[in-house]
Amino acid sequence: MVSRPRPIDPEPAPPSDRPGRYFNRELSWLAFNRRVLEEACNPAHPLLERLRFLSISGSNIDEFFMVRVAGLLGQQMQGVEYRSADGLTPGQQLAEIVKEADRLVDSQQAVWRDLTAALAGEGITVLDERAIDDELATWLAQHFREQLFPILTPQALDPAHPFPFIPNAGLSVIFDLVRQSDGEPIRELVLLPPSIPRFVRVPGEAARFITMEGVLKRFSGLLFPGYEVKAAAAFRILRDSDIELEEEAEDLVLYFRTAIKRRRRGRVIRLEMETGIGSELEQVLKGELGGAEAILTETGGFLGLGDLAMLVDTDRPDLKFTPYSPRFPERIREFGGDCFAAIRAKDIVVHHPYESFDVVLEFLKQAAADPDVIAIKQTLYRAGKQSAVVNALIAAAEAGKSVTAVVELKARFDEEQNLLWASALERAGVQVVYGFIDWKTHAKVSVVVRREGGAYRSYCHFGTGNYHPVTARIYTDLSFFTADPRIGRDAAAIFNYVTGYVEPGKLELLSISPRDLRNTLMTLIDVEIANAAAGKPAAVWAKMNSLVDPAVIEKLYEASNAGVEIDLIVRGICCLRPGVPGMSERVRVKSVVGRFLEHSRIWAFANGDVLPNDGAKVYISSADWMPRNFDRRVEFMLPILNETVHDQVLDQVMVASLIDTEQSWDLRSDGSYERVMPVEGQKDFNLHQYFMTNPSLSGRGAATAKRRKVPKLTVKARRRGGAK
Repeated sequence: MVSRPRPIDPEPAPPSDRPGRYFNRELSWLAFNRRVLEEACNPAHPLLERLRFLSISGSNIDEFFMVRVAGLLGQQMQGVEYRSADGLTPGQQLAEIVKEADRLVDSQQAVWRDLTAALAGEGITVLDERAIDDELATWLAQHFREQLFPILTPQALDPAHPFPFIPNAGLSVIFDLVRQSDGEPIRELVLLPPSIPRFVRVPGEAARFITMEGVLKRFSGLLFPGYEVKAAAAFRILRDSDIELEEEAEDLVLYFRTAIKRRRRGRVIRLEMETGIGSELEQVLKGELGGAEAILTETGGFLGLGDLAMLVDTDRPDLKFTPYSPRFPERIREFGGDCFAAIRAKDIVVHHPYESFDVVLEFLKQAAADPDVIAIKQTLYRAGKQSAVVNALIAAAEAGKSVTAVVELKARFDEEQNLLWASALERAGVQVVYGFIDWKTHAKVSVVVRREGGAYRSYCHFGTGNYHPVTARIYTDLSFFTADPRIGRDAAAIFNYVTGYVEPGKLELLSISPRDLRNTLMTLIDVEIANAAAGKPAAVWAKMNSLVDPAVIEKLYEASNAGVEIDLIVRGICCLRPGVPGMSERVRVKSVVGRFLEHSRIWAFANGDVLPNDGAKVYISSADWMPRNFDRRVEFMLPILNETVHDQVLDQVMVASLIDTEQSWDLRSDGSYERVMPVEGQKDFNLHQYFMTNPSLSGRGAATAKRRKVPKLTVKARRRGGAK
């Protein structure tokens, strides 16, 4: 969409005398998506859940091309030779990306073929248009006439009819026709409207489907009477869909409203075509859709694998995960549902999705209805289309409370929805603030100010994930509630920073980026280095989505060489190279990919004793260890000081993540990932299943002590395996 090149998370290039210290960020992401695809092959998952993983891998790679690859192509077109941390130019990265992406797409199609056969064995069939019998053809023809014919609009392609605009992720079919009356050739294009479901389910007890493009090809004679079809092929495009904020933007809201419209017409990045499309039609598409610049892919399988999510909705509970209903936190129930009384008594941690996100909504709803609440402050990064959080803020404003909402317009692909929410909030009287022009407000913070006994008390919520009720059912995240006045003062200072650009003085407990979060993290690692030098136990445990920042990686290498034991749980991108003698032999990296998406950010530092221990320093955060989180986003890093919460986060969440053997992968020093296998004599352990079947974190806390010794021994056993 943007003509001028944009940097891709600028990172300093490594010194030329120290090659091979980092994995490439983009190739690491493709490796993550391959792990997602591997779950589509996992026989431990029900069949439709395997199909869901395949559709997720398809959607993931679409977004990867629309954003990451688009940025690299933009740099290459402008002759930018900026090198990534691993020393590659944009052109070199693109060459590697294309090769690996092609291999990944081939694997996706192979998995789809395997799943097609397995689904057919369970009575779920995707029919080829050439295999439609006469009885079914009669029904489909009627369906085509009544449901599709009025919607479809064929367009001739000739000098009088220029090639039409194809929307992003748009699926189309191009036809080469011959008029039967005089043999005159004509070329036609039919865009399949995105509002039409990709699959048509045909009548009968069996779940039989046919694709929309298959129906169109099969009954093209009804759309083109008097013509013979010589060739027909489906194709699909992906466009540059990132929005670059220009420094000269004066009105942020107006800028994003126009930028969203421009994004829909972004440069074509990827062109996907059916195999066997024919050289003539292929050349037409390349010429009309910028094929000289776009990355081309031919596939003999299914275009747009993300659309397979529709088949996952088939009513076959026997082929899906057993439904799981999250628990409402026991601690809140103990106080008769009074969130404020429960938080006032003691800090609370809630583990989503095992414990319901409804507790966050209830916190805000009670604040809206409570006559003693005078103010609410809330950040909104991704809130979803059906946001109970926004509705609660509107209700509070309509009840006469002072409500401030920091709405982040720069949340990628949620910009349009966030604009709509901002308008609705403003109409209700909420003070809406959009934060910094050049930074994203990524911190997830809510503050409720309540009048109590002639004074004011602040109740705070900090989340490692978004205020999004849908993703909260499938993302593993932590919600932390506290009435600690120190944290309340820090939270107020953060809001003043975002809303009024009032840079806070020394915060009491929190660290924030882009001010001091990276430095705080570095200092904590330095303490572990000093402890190792003093002969004390020294270790770092950290859980996050991505690890990219070169400065932090170099500090971890330094710590490893100093004798610090480092265990990292990095779900997605990891640019650190573990297990290299003399550089990172004490660093182990694993990735957990399973039923739920691991999303929480938790960091623990041994502090002179063997982890886990009561004196360890434990933090939760909204930030990953990436340059953008440290330098271009407002993030928080919060110490967990309450003893019970400390033990719950460290001894349950972190230990369970480290000892999981059923859905974990070890990162090797060559960049490959291998499934984790149980240490000899150790039983399989599935961390998602563990938290679905064990008492919640927000319980009284007594249950945790009974479980602590065995996981400690298991973590030590895993460490002996090490990274190879």
